[in-house]
Amino acid sequence: MSNLLQQLEQPCDLDSDCGAIEMIIKPREKDLGGFTVRRVLPVVGRKMVGPWIFFDHMGPVDFPPGQGINVRPHPHVNLATVTYLFEGEILHRDSLGSLQPIRPGDINLMIAGRGIVHSERERPEVTRAAHRLHGLQLWLALPEDDEEVAPAFYHYPSREIPAVEVGGVPLRVMMGTAYGVTSPVKTYASTLYVEAHLQAGQSLQLPDAQERAVYVASGALNARDTAIPEHAMAVFTDRQGIVVEATREARIAVIGGEQVSERFIEWNFVSSRKERIEQAKADWIAQRFPKVAGDEEEFIPCPAADERRNGIAGQNRCAKYIPRFKM
Repeated sequence: MSNLLQQLEQPCDLDSDCGAIEMIIKPREKDLGGFTVRRVLPVVGRKMVGPWIFFDHMGPVDFPPGQGINVRPHPHVNLATVTYLFEGEILHRDSLGSLQPIRPGDINLMIAGRGIVHSERERPEVTRAAHRLHGLQLWLALPEDDEEVAPAFYHYPSREIPAVEVGGVPLRVMMGTAYGVTSPVKTYASTLYVEAHLQAGQSLQLPDAQERAVYVASGALNARDTAIPEHAMAVFTDRQGIVVEATREARIAVIGGEQVSERFIEWNFVSSRKERIEQAKADWIAQRFPKVAGDEEEFIPCPAADERRNGIAGQNRCAKYIPRFKM
């Protein structure tokens, strides 16, 4: 999905208490015309957790008939996007010719590599009725040696994601290896992504990783005596044996993996090289990226081009874009 907020690194509240917690990120909600987004990463004070460089919690939002998400074609380079829905459906199209609805429990993995363009909309069959949309949108920074790989798209239906029960807690290993199982979802660096559903009073020992964090999509947790409230992310140290306990029913996402080198991020572009982002911006303005098959007419313009046309000097960047919703 395109970057949804005008300011990339969002302000947030940062807390730290438990000795195993580096910080607790409490993102601020942004209402984009009835569509709530919480930017968890990057924020001021924390850009990445392992290879994860972008984490948005979208919704839940209830759309009336005739309305829905409608993100026009836009580009990415040197990253991979991961889309996961709790409720609803999004129709993915890209410049490789992919056409794939994603539904709850599925994973869409899109490798931007040297460059890809995609759109995210909803099928008419969905928008004809009232419907809800709720999910997570994440970006992975590709390792430097893989930043310019050929673009690719992978869809993993829910049935292919390994599900296990640990101490009575049902969980799914979305990416990487944890709790004795390995996800089939392709990775380029050591990557961790686990979803778990805890009842009040249940506890879960976190898998080990060089860097890791827990996001509370709903409910609340404790790590020893430190409270991790709903819609907050606790970033942990690499200490082994960390246990979290649900103080009320909770749905959580555990992310992490190996630390990667510094990344630059602007609009929908991520790279280890500033000059690569400048080239991507120039290519998008000149329309040198390939078109999205079946969605060739519209695109999100790079605001740098709009600024020049409007005579705004001193601006050579792609501003952060708020997507257009079908109304």
